[in-house]
Amino acid sequence: MTEKKTYFVDVILPLSLAQVYTYRIPADLNEAVKVGCRAIAQFGKNKYYSVLIIAVHENPPQKYTAKYIDSVLDNEPVVNTTQLKLWKWMAEYYMCTVGEMMIAAMPSGLKLSSETKLVKNTAAEIDSKFLTDDEFLIAEALTLRDFITIEDVQEILNRKTVHHVMRALIEKNVLLVYEDIKEKYKPKIKQHVQLSAQYSNQEQLKDTLDLLEKKSEKQLDLLMCYLRMGNSALDFKICKTDLLKAASSTDAVLNSLCKKNIFEITKEETDRINFDGTTVQSKQLNTEQAGALQNITETFNSKDIVLLHGVTSSGKTEVYIKQIESEIAKGKQVLYLLPEIALTTQIISRLQKHFGDKVGVYHSRYNESERVEVWKNVLKHNSSSGFAKCQIILGARSSVFLPFSDLGLVIVDEEHDVSYKQHDPAPRYNARDTAIYLAHLHGAKTILGSATPSIETYYNAQQNKFGLVELKTRYGNAAMPQIITADVKQAANKKEMKSHFTPALIDEIGMTLKRKEQAIIFQNRRGFAPMLSCQTCEWVPQCVQCDVSLTYHKNTNQLKCHYCGYTAKLPTHCSACGSDNLKLLGFGTEKIEEELFIFFPDAKIARMDLDSTRSKNAYKQIINDFEERHIDILVGTQMVTKGLDFDNVSLVGVMNADAMLNFPDYHSFERSFQLMEQVSGRAGRKNTKGKVIIQTGQPNHHVLDLVKNHDYNGFYTIELEHRKNFLYPPFCRIVEITLQHKDYNYLDAASAEFTDNLKQKLDTNVLGPAAPLVGKVKNYYLKSVIVKLGRDINITEVKQFIRQTAIDLNSKSEFKSLRIVFDVDPL
Repeated sequence: MTEKKTYFVDVILPLSLAQVYTYRIPADLNEAVKVGCRAIAQFGKNKYYSVLIIAVHENPPQKYTAKYIDSVLDNEPVVNTTQLKLWKWMAEYYMCTVGEMMIAAMPSGLKLSSETKLVKNTAAEIDSKFLTDDEFLIAEALTLRDFITIEDVQEILNRKTVHHVMRALIEKNVLLVYEDIKEKYKPKIKQHVQLSAQYSNQEQLKDTLDLLEKKSEKQLDLLMCYLRMGNSALDFKICKTDLLKAASSTDAVLNSLCKKNIFEITKEETDRINFDGTTVQSKQLNTEQAGALQNITETFNSKDIVLLHGVTSSGKTEVYIKQIESEIAKGKQVLYLLPEIALTTQIISRLQKHFGDKVGVYHSRYNESERVEVWKNVLKHNSSSGFAKCQIILGARSSVFLPFSDLGLVIVDEEHDVSYKQHDPAPRYNARDTAIYLAHLHGAKTILGSATPSIETYYNAQQNKFGLVELKTRYGNAAMPQIITADVKQAANKKEMKSHFTPALIDEIGMTLKRKEQAIIFQNRRGFAPMLSCQTCEWVPQCVQCDVSLTYHKNTNQLKCHYCGYTAKLPTHCSACGSDNLKLLGFGTEKIEEELFIFFPDAKIARMDLDSTRSKNAYKQIINDFEERHIDILVGTQMVTKGLDFDNVSLVGVMNADAMLNFPDYHSFERSFQLMEQVSGRAGRKNTKGKVIIQTGQPNHHVLDLVKNHDYNGFYTIELEHRKNFLYPPFCRIVEITLQHKDYNYLDAASAEFTDNLKQKLDTNVLGPAAPLVGKVKNYYLKSVIVKLGRDINITEVKQFIRQTAIDLNSKSEFKSLRIVFDVDPL
């Protein structure tokens, strides 16, 4: 008898650990273990985790005794080797751990630990005959408790190995991971109506019709409507909502027919994206678009990355669609990245018309069950299998983590957008740069699209690192919008201001409404008022956990911190001097919306910001209502500036350009130009001549002059010169290190020592330590240290030095509780 070999596996634990961990494989699991599969393993005294196998070998660890893995969860890998390469690169580049990469990349539905809470799936109908004895015991326990942990399951079943039972219950929709419930998600259920099984022939149906004719006219009308819609077919099934709408009937009438066993109602869970099965040909490209498409194809012969620089409304999306068609014909996968979830609402329908159910969507508003479903659909694809569902993935930044196996094209639309940057928690990655590296791993091509490319991207194109293709005119020869600056200071001095509106903006909104056209009003601050102030002693309510003033939200009548979520009641008296002379200062989207109702009481006004779009489909509802002209004026934050396409918008108002221009950050001019140019691009896209009014106290500011002339190249030239003079990207790389602690003096001493240690090697390239704009968040004081690195410096070596310096500092007994956060290429 051949002796079985002893194998070991290196695994990633879903923890912030500096290195991978090695486990021993029980002999009976030797054949089950594969790279990319999940396993259950104990780590620590009593905790079990779902770990990811990244290597199988015969080498035991030298410094500790390897524990056995408990079980293997997957028959086939759920993560492929290309993903593991991406995780490794990201962990090194963005200075985080592979455990943090695993936490960020994998949906929670694929991660289980002994601390994971499991709840009953109340939306599913459970038939106990399909459950094993063990599964039934767990399901029964959940009828008595709100949730259970995996440790509870071990106790109920009286054994340690229980994860196969948990996996089976999750797959049978009996259980949900607690994270699914946090977002209060309920699967979309459609009710369908059909005739009961007893109606197998027309004679039986005729008797029922005769009976209803005598007793219930409304029930007869509903039944007749059903038969007409199904062409008298007895096995016809129709959506309940559609039937009731067509028959102008009610639930009560339908329920009566169900009680008489004439109709029966079935419930079916439907996909989030519904597709009717019909596709249409993509639009014919105009001459400029066709030329751009040809240039992209030719450039791909020599370069892997192309910047498509097209003015707003130039038809970049149609060029993308043609390029996607080419890749789909080869059986390749396509990743189409967008910066905002709101943008997916419009793009989904456009791509669906061309590609049907080949389109999949992936972003954070999906609950974990949906994310796992998309993950598995992407995993199934390969060019020889013929499986086409989710061949095109449309999504926000987390889409880069999906398990692509045959990626042919990556599109990063609005590539300049700061929403591509993840700020917290680690990895603090830029999805644009990560997507470029992902495409490189697959040997795929990348298109970066924007009307206002980032300085770094356009610089790379000018340096011939990227290809450059341009679209200089709007589709259909639509004119670029006229941009006018309205001087707020001058209007205030003449006492012409109407609250926060200049006469020019108010008058133009009125004329727009008279023409039955629509307007977008942009204010990059949510809430009603950013500050409440005592007019006697100048006291301002502050967050108790952060170093910021509280913002007033009128819809909840609360003061709220936008950093930690702390809320407080609106005070009636000053907490410092007792005066009741309190005044709200400044304005946010809520206040703009309220004041517009006063000025234009007959207009239909809506608001689109973080507060009004918290529910799952809120974006879609607002955008659909605006498209269908149920809304006359849309007030919003920067989410209204990005790539949305509305036919009837002729006016865009920018409420406060100065707040953007004067923000203390080297990106402020770039972001101001981009936001104003992008939001102005929402006006006059089709049939109407667009006009943009920018309210400012600095009408002669050079950035505003460039925006008025839509002069991106002029802006780029000036901004690049400033960056070169003061050594900012693209002429250097930046690593920002933030030190955090609850004791300010402790932090002060630690940050000073850390900076001194860095300067011993990096000298003048180190700036700080200094408190950031907000010096305290969630009870932690912050100090920032910035390291600037010239392009000729080996950044990998410097990062290793920075990391080791941080480890050395944390290893000192007096600084063990110090938090150190790394941010590479901060925005």
